[in-house]
Amino acid sequence: MNTELNPTIPPQNLPEEEPKKEESWWDIIRFGLITMAIIIPIRMYIAQPFIVSGESMFPTFHDKEYLIVDEISYRFHNPERGDVIIFRFPEDPSKFFIKRIIGLPNETVTIDQGNVYITKDGKKTQLVEPYLKEKTTKDGLTELGAEQYFVMGDNRAVSFDSRYWGPVDISFFRGKALVRLFPITKMSYLPGRFNDY
Repeated sequence: MNTELNPTIPPQNLPEEEPKKEESWWDIIRFGLITMAIIIPIRMYIAQPFIVSGESMFPTFHDKEYLIVDEISYRFHNPERGDVIIFRFPEDPSKFFIKRIIGLPNETVTIDQGNVYITKDGKKTQLVEPYLKEKTTKDGLTELGAEQYFVMGDNRAVSFDSRYWGPVDISFFRGKALVRLFPITKMSYLPGRFNDY
């Protein structure tokens, strides 16, 4: 018995379903919102970029070096002598300065013949500053209050700092230099930090 086979009927070309544009736009918006939710708090409260401008911290930092500023550590511990900090200039808070902490709250900073002395609880000691190329200029005496810090640049001959406009209140602090990212050859963690105080 002969059985006829029906020829295979090719499947009909059904129109492909177009991706929903609404979903693709929503994915982009959602990705953007998640990215902002992660980046903005980090940028505002944890770490932020800073570009060195000028030679006041030479030779520790050079003009146009790129730093990441740690903005969170000082919420958990007090700033320390020797920290390199970024802060708002007290006389014009729209400007940011980078300097080194020399004097701590309730201390007296004395500059005499180029040497820096710290007096606390009646005890006066000379500050050892291995980061300097030359001695401090402009002698003077400054008594610090409970929330005040005395800051100076490492390039004392050109630095405009607490010797001229006085102490910095901690409320002006933005944070400390955490990482030097650029130039790549000088990349470092806690750049400019010296522990010999």
